[in-house]
Formats: sequence, C-alpha cells, structure tokens
Amino acid sequence: MNQQRANPPLPPASVFTFSKLNPEASPNPRKTPIQILHEYGIRSGVLPVYVMERAEGEAHQPSFVFTVKIQEVTCTGQGPSKKAAKHLAAAAALDVLQINVEQLNVPVKSDRNGVEPDHHPNSVGILQELALQRGWPLPEYTLLTEAGPPHMREFTVSCRLESLSETAIGSSKKAAKKSAAEKMVARLQSLSGGSEITWTPKASVLVGNLRKCSGEKVSLLRRNPLSALHTDYIQMMLELSKEQGFEVTYFNIDELTVNGLYQCLAELSTSPVVVCHGVGVSCSNAHNAAAHSALQYIKIMASK
Repeated sequence: MNQQRANPPLPPASVFTFSKLNPEASPNPRKTPIQILHEYGIRSGVLPVYVMERAEGEAHQPSFVFTVKIQEVTCTGQGPSKKAAKHLAAAAALDVLQINVEQLNVPVKSDRNGVEPDHHPNSVGILQELALQRGWPLPEYTLLTEAGPPHMREFTVSCRLESLSETAIGSSKKAAKKSAAEKMVARLQSLSGGSEITWTPKASVLVGNLRKCSGEKVSLLRRNPLSALHTDYIQMMLELSKEQGFEVTYFNIDELTVNGLYQCLAELSTSPVVVCHGVGVSCSNAHNAAAHSALQYIKIMASK
C-alpha cells in the first residue's frame, strides 16, 4: 500500500530574494505561482500578503520589487512589471515551503467522525498580519449591540481597519467578530480587484484642516443653512465625503429611545474619527438625522 509522504517541516523564518526565475514558471502549468500560493494559503489558514517595496529604473526599463509573506517565510521578487515581480516572489515562497502542488486539491482526511475540517482562513489573523506588514493601526473590534433572550443572544460587532468599517451579527461575540473580519477581508479583496489584497488607504482627512478646504460642496455647506424641510442630508453627506476624501458609515442601534424612536450613529473616517447620533420615526429618518448632525459638525469646523 502506498503511503502518503508528509510534507517536510516548515523552515525557520528567512528572507530569500529571487530575480532570475521565469515569472510564469510553475510546477503546475495550468496555474501561476500566485494562484498556487494563494490556494496553499487558503488550506493552511494564512493567506499570502504582497507588498510593493520599491519601483526603480528608467521609464523605458522599470524594475519592481515585491515581498510576499506567508506563515514565517518572507520572499522577494524583482521583475520588469508588478505582475512579474509578484510571480517571482510567489515562486520563491513555493520553493522555500517545498509545497507538493499535486496534493493541494486533495481533500484532507478528517478524524472528526466524517465531518470535514473548516478550511476557511482565519480572517482575524489575516487582518492583523496585514496591518503589521503595512504599518497600519491594528483592526478595532467594537461590540455595538447585544440583544435577544438568554438562550438566543445576538451580538453585533463592528470591525474597523483604516478608513473601512464592516459589521456582522453572531450568536456569540467571537462568532460576530469572526464574521465581521471575514466581511472586511472580502471587502479588501473587492477593492483590490482580486484575491490579492493590494488596496492602500487614503491619507486621513484632518478635521482641523477643514476650514482651509475650498471645494464646491464644503463652500455650499458654509453658505447655506441646514434647516430646510425634507432635505436629503444623507445624499449631501455622501457628496461632501466624496469631495473631501473620507467615508461615512451608518450603524443602526437596536434599542429604541424612551420615546420609541429609532437610533443611528454616523461615523466619519476622519482624523480623529467623528461619530454623530441621530433619531427618527424610522431607520431611514434616523440615518438622515445622523447625517444632519454630522453636517452640522463639519460646517462648524469648516467655518472656524
């Protein structure tokens, strides 16, 4: 009977540089090194993280350097294009990890009474590693609400990373946190246009600098009152945020006010972060009221 040979143990943390490999070289001709390494990352629970270290050379002969980190291995690739440099870095990591490519698509045998193990990557760990690699503040998780009877509790947790924010509900704080992290990873991949997270945050908009801004929307905000009836303040805030380069996230509060009104928080991804409260006879009214409060704050800061 043929016995499956175990993969060799992971080598200690090292840094390797490969610049002369064929960027398209792959043990599996149907897959690129990036695809193979990503598949390995999904199965191991730690996705590879790519970072462009530098771009050099002349315009007609550029040279790009990318670093990939997966588990305890860091490898660097240098090539005439970003894609080639990434392929080189991924190929180097595959070589160091000594990955048996032919076994990547073989299901792992389970000893849990026929139940297959969960191969979903640890999104909480992925976000933390990503933040450490790129020098970002670590992800922040906030318990927003806790509702339901004792035997059927529901927890709502928000995950904030740089200017992005995602919320999720779970039957426990841990489950809600994990779901929020998974939504954040999916959003980062969507913003990056693929499974590789290449998104970079915009520079934070400093609240103290709003008085120096001269954009059309902020100028209108300075001149016009915020007291007109039936005004769509949500749309106004959206247009202003796009002009000034920050994001607005609305959080519903499950608990009603003592008067039975809905509540909402509007969070602006400025520096420092601004949070404004709103109430209304419906969720949409509460959102509009929160946007109105945020606009009032921005108007005060921009008019100083």
